[in-house]
Amino acid sequence: MPSLSIYRNDEVKVITGADKGKTGRVLRAIPDKGTVLVEHVRVVKKTVSSKSGQRTQGGIAEHESPINVSNVALVCPTCGVAKIGFKIDGDAKVRICKKCGSELPAKKK
Repeated sequence: MPSLSIYRNDEVKVITGADKGKTGRVLRAIPDKGTVLVEHVRVVKKTVSSKSGQRTQGGIAEHESPINVSNVALVCPTCGVAKIGFKIDGDAKVRICKKCGSELPAKKK
């Protein structure tokens, strides 16, 4: 199974595409497809029908669409947009910022 170096709740910045320059929090990472859902980025409109017997209202709803992981960059809390590196610290594999060398927050399970 493929893995991503960007996890859920990471702060990322879009580096290419129509939403270039926007920053947001990763809502969901989809490693099988190599995509991530970023909050308030690539918002699309979708028609939703009302279901009989349920309390859903029909109309046009907006939601985020997946964006390729190569089109986003992780934002380091200290130095801004940076590349991600890995370091073995004892038994754990830790993400580090290649620009400033600081350790990035670990994956939350």
